[in-house]
Amino acid sequence: MKAGSLTIVGTGIQLVGHLTLAAKAWIEQADKVLFAVADPVTAKWLRSLNETAEALPYNTNNHRRRQTYQEMVEKILTEVRQGLNVCAVFYGHPGVFADPAHEAMKQAQNEGFRAQMLPGISAEDCLYADLGLDPGRNGCQSFETTDFLIRQRKFDPTSALILWQIAFTGNLGFYKLEKQSQAITVLTEVLRRYYSADHKVIVYEAAVYHPVCKPVIKHIPLATLPETEVTDVSTLYVPPKALAPVDSEMMMRLGMHLFTESVGIR
Repeated sequence: MKAGSLTIVGTGIQLVGHLTLAAKAWIEQADKVLFAVADPVTAKWLRSLNETAEALPYNTNNHRRRQTYQEMVEKILTEVRQGLNVCAVFYGHPGVFADPAHEAMKQAQNEGFRAQMLPGISAEDCLYADLGLDPGRNGCQSFETTDFLIRQRKFDPTSALILWQIAFTGNLGFYKLEKQSQAITVLTEVLRRYYSADHKVIVYEAAVYHPVCKPVIKHIPLATLPETEVTDVSTLYVPPKALAPVDSEMMMRLGMHLFTESVGIR
């Protein structure tokens, strides 16, 4: 195994409070810390943990997104190749909507370096807590919104549906958001094939500065989604429209007939 290593960690969604003890330890002991975080306060705090902490290159011009991601990966690998134990810090969960993190992991491993990713608290974790959603109760489906539409993803309307990055619907990252309203109208039309116009949905944004700021939780009828203000971090949660029917024959095959009789499931 070559000298040099890569550990990728996440800050979580909420400032400082979501950073795990394991992630904090790796940041503190790293030879070099590189970060891509959402706010200057977190950046300053990371520098207080490790004086080597440095921001990864990031250009907000959507036309250069792919190039920017490759520059981030190359910066990470350059430090690892010098034999340093590098800790790369990403906002939220480092493996969720973080292409550079996955690419850096893959390249480091392919080049013979030790590489690992530690889990972090994601916006989905916050959503479960803030909305009181138990994904094990009726199931939960999660899609990036543009992917959901252009690939005609199959889903079950009797299970919870989470659609990420609704403000970027139809946006591959190479233009600004002028067409946002039109794209969300298309999304609404597709969802109306499965849900009624008055089906209550939630536009959700996790709180970053808790408890100073509260999460955004907008309960709206599905039909009004195109007129509802959304931001870059808005997520759409669509509750199940009804309970899925129980397959009594399958319950019998599983030996659940006594349970069925005792609680009256049909």
